[in-house]
Amino acid sequence: MTIALSILHLLSCLFLIVVVLFQSGKRSGLSGAIAGGADTFMTKTKAKTWDARLAKMTKWVAIVFVLMTLLLNLI
Repeated sequence: MTIALSILHLLSCLFLIVVVLFQSGKRSGLSGAIAGGADTFMTKTKAKTWDARLAKMTKWVAIVFVLMTLLLNLI
């Protein structure tokens, strides 16, 4: 039982790392303001929805990761 939970914990850990790394940075900084936006309206909308999905996914995977950590700690 603990081996299966440990494997699920490891998988959730790796998935959390991947989801966080796929997120785009929140700051475009001064370079984005000076260079201007090369993005069209459609690409901005797609990026926001993709980033929103990744942010939601990060929250849920983090909750699963914390619960799995507590569960494994209690066992």
